[in-house]
Amino acid sequence: MKKAILLLLCLTGFAAWCAPETTASWYGEAHRGLPMANGEPFNPQALTAASWFFPLGTRLRITHGLRSVVVRITDRGPAWRLVRQGRRLDLSLGAFKRLGDPRLGIIRVRFQKI
Repeated sequence: MKKAILLLLCLTGFAAWCAPETTASWYGEAHRGLPMANGEPFNPQALTAASWFFPLGTRLRITHGLRSVVVRITDRGPAWRLVRQGRRLDLSLGAFKRLGDPRLGIIRVRFQKI
């Protein structure tokens, strides 16, 4: 279903949804131990991410500038209000720290499915 929606967005000219880049935010300590969509408890230091656009278990290489990290999709998110603004990824705090300073809050990233 999600692939069909993405394909429809691509075919109808919403190229930004098809491009391999997006903005990414992070989530951390406030969610520690809470169950994720895959059933695992959330660990803010693990290299994980939340996304509505990739199946659970998908591995992505996320790149920001010269830094990159490989994350596994373990949860759903970001919130739909953020998705409508073009955000497709919420990174764990640990993954975000590998790419940039968490004080930034949001960074522009490129992603590649691996």
